Amino acid sequence: MIPLSVLDLVPVREGGTLEQAFAASVALAQAAERLGYRRFWVAEHHAMDGIAGGATSVVLAHLGNATSTIRIGSGGIMLPNHTPFQIAEQFGTLAALFPGRIDLGLGRAPGAGPELQRALRKDLHRAAEMFPQDVAELRALLTGEPELAIRATPGLGAQVEMWMLGSSLFGAQLAAIMGLPYAFAAHFAPDHLDAALALYRREFKPSAALEQPHVMVAMGVLCAETDAEAELLSSSQAQSFVRLRTGQPGKLPPPVPGYRESLPAPAQAMFAHLGQASAIGAPANVREAIGRFVERTGADEIIVSGSTFDPEARIRSLELTVEALAG
Repeated sequence: MIPLSVLDLVPVREGGTLEQAFAASVALAQAAERLGYRRFWVAEHHAMDGIAGGATSVVLAHLGNATSTIRIGSGGIMLPNHTPFQIAEQFGTLAALFPGRIDLGLGRAPGAGPELQRALRKDLHRAAEMFPQDVAELRALLTGEPELAIRATPGLGAQVEMWMLGSSLFGAQLAAIMGLPYAFAAHFAPDHLDAALALYRREFKPSAALEQPHVMVAMGVLCAETDAEAELLSSSQAQSFVRLRTGQPGKLPPPVPGYRESLPAPAQAMFAHLGQASAIGAPANVREAIGRFVERTGADEIIVSGSTFDPEARIRSLELTVEALAG
């Protein structure tokens, strides 16, 4: 069975609290560990009422204390929001607290308007242009190669597994040049999937960290007892996605029967396009969809994404997905 991992946004439900969101993510990580998932990643988002993972390294420390074997990491840290030195210290600390379990996935997208740029005291678009140099500096701060004028403590010598994230050719090429494992965000941006993976594998240069190219691809996955139940549960995530795309983000809403069918044609076309990187349904259909996707991409791992209004439903989805693939 292909290795599976989990991507979590730490969703905040309508009518729910931050405390409940963090507790749900802990329960999800513990379930993923029990079920044999390889990694549990948290995504960095800011100034969004429905996503509580902004202080990503703090959330990861909380998850690390609640688990014991599953790898935990960022999917990802948006490096333009930070300095390489800060991230080296943060993830060096995590690596010391949870040895052999820390992943550092890095993304380039600033994903911020002028208000957030002012709050972060950063010119995020200019910082994004410096992304390749910052990734190289961050790796040097962690590995000591090349030696820099300053040392990060914690940080230097930390056993952190660095990943490049992306949804375009840029990240694929940088991952190949630097010899890093590559994770592609097909669950929300599948347009360049095939070209990016081909470029990464073609141009990959072995590094001290990785001898052969290694690809993980994100899918939207929601498995339930029946197709109808899975479609209903997935409507919460679908509503959030539509609201985000129309400039009206908010907390995760409860499911709505027949939601996708109620949408105008352009929105339905958008979801049909995203469907190439999703598996929503009963176990047999999820197994078939993931199998087709792995055959298409040649992925070494799959990371599953998708929030549910009822946290227990997502735990059940993880259970059913593992059972389906193992069967």
